[in-house]
Amino acid sequence: MRSERGSAVVDFLLVSLLVTMLVLGVVQLALTLHVRNVLIDSASEGARYAALDGSSLAAGQQRTADLITSTLPAVYAENLAARYVTYAGATLVEVRVSAPIPVLGLLGPSGVVHVTGRAVQE
Repeated sequence: MRSERGSAVVDFLLVSLLVTMLVLGVVQLALTLHVRNVLIDSASEGARYAALDGSSLAAGQQRTADLITSTLPAVYAENLAARYVTYAGATLVEVRVSAPIPVLGLLGPSGVVHVTGRAVQE
């Protein structure tokens, strides 16, 4: 029968590797959800700002970009658009943002996350 001497080191290494990978996966998921929530909140706030009386679509787009870049890198604010839409007889401002989804840290393929914020035009 073989001696079990030194097997605790191997067991510890394998278990700690699995636990580390699990923790990193959870942290990456939390980062992805954080990015998505920031984009949704920024698009909604930009739409509300553009819908104010006396404001414009360009001002709403700028507000959205400012909010995104205050938290995330500027690459997340590169692809955004604002437009007027009509729904049930009401004029709405719609701000759309397309951004990369973070796969490894904040790096990832571009234009994967699409979020929309809407507000009723005053």
